[in-house]
Amino acid sequence: MERNIMQELIAWKNLTKDRMPLLLYGVRQVGKTYILREFGDRYFKNSLYVNFERMQMVADYFKGELSPDRIIRLLEEYFSQKVVPGETLLIFDEIQACERALTSLKYFCEEAPEYHVAAAGSLLGVAINRESYSFPVGKVIIKTLYPLRFDEFLTALGQGHLASLIREHFGDMTEMTEMPEAAHRELLLWYDRYLFIGGMPAAIKEYQERESLVNVPEVQSLILNAYTADMAKYTSNSESTKIRNAFQSLPAQLAKENKKFQYKLIRKGATAGLFGDSIAWLIFSGIALSCERVTRGENPLIAFRDVSAFKLYLSDVGLLSAFTGIMPEDIIRNSLSEVYRGALTENYVAQTLTACGFHLYYWTSDAPVAEVDFLIQKNGKIIPVEVKSGEHVNARSLKHFQKLAQPEKMIRLSRKNFGSDGTVWAVPLYAAFCLG
Repeated sequence: MERNIMQELIAWKNLTKDRMPLLLYGVRQVGKTYILREFGDRYFKNSLYVNFERMQMVADYFKGELSPDRIIRLLEEYFSQKVVPGETLLIFDEIQACERALTSLKYFCEEAPEYHVAAAGSLLGVAINRESYSFPVGKVIIKTLYPLRFDEFLTALGQGHLASLIREHFGDMTEMTEMPEAAHRELLLWYDRYLFIGGMPAAIKEYQERESLVNVPEVQSLILNAYTADMAKYTSNSESTKIRNAFQSLPAQLAKENKKFQYKLIRKGATAGLFGDSIAWLIFSGIALSCERVTRGENPLIAFRDVSAFKLYLSDVGLLSAFTGIMPEDIIRNSLSEVYRGALTENYVAQTLTACGFHLYYWTSDAPVAEVDFLIQKNGKIIPVEVKSGEHVNARSLKHFQKLAQPEKMIRLSRKNFGSDGTVWAVPLYAAFCLG
């Protein structure tokens, strides 16, 4: 599957000076191994792949001196393969299973920048015991791989021309043009499929190979089970129970008008003191996405965070559909409750904006009661983004925000076609990726 991050990997490869090792983050089964091996096959003469979970003998090489020359020599002997600077891609996969290998990236940066070293791992934010081994701060380039965005989804399923059509009609937003009605309706159907399938490569591959949605939930359930297993693998029994309880509460957190996270929905008597670390685990692992409330819609948004109020979304909308047992016909026939269709839609937008590189914020007002679903900070400007799951739209909250913050641009995402009333730019939900 073609991924947008490939262009960033190519740019890293072509750095001629001060190149640091690459560290690829991403939730489990998002495609990190595939993209690095594909990168090696396409753009290097050869690659040397190390999986630290499976190759314990290789992991043992890192128990001694972490000199790059020593490590390269041992790897060459083990794999009977020459490592040539500029021609060989060294791939250190599942690097969280060998903390000394993670530490070695510092020395590759300082002593051997001529080598191309790319590392990947799941749960890096929570699996590394930083009291034992130092994280190579400032010595690695960190990239994050997210589930496939809608444009990548279309391309993977042979509909790349539709992704190009979306970009063409979005323009630079000041010159948006209405999508032909037939294409608009076709894209909404693909968008509905995406709400069910999501962006996890295995789920997309299942649909691609069978041309059927029937077995997609089974694949997604396996992914969700792997996440649950990781909660037990990397934490104590008591902590893993709390993490699972917080995780299980996510659908209920989103199935209400006010999607602010409420600890009482985890269990009776739950508090931030009891479950704060569990929420942090879900966020650092990449399983959940945090959207923080801001008190003012001004630049920089981070300065106006309200740390006591936040929303949590699942990293992939397809996994959310599987989590809740939603069937494809529920989405296509629009038989879901309005509240939960809104939850799926917001989750889709949250993961899209995250994949576009935005930190997630939202804004609320008490008098009058108003909420803007997302605020994004782009080129020094604050842009409010309102999300509607259908065609019935109301810009009351946007208009109140406009009076207070006077943004240059305001966006409403819905099932309606491209358009503008002079104040609010209407963008179809399927074009959310263009905001990046």
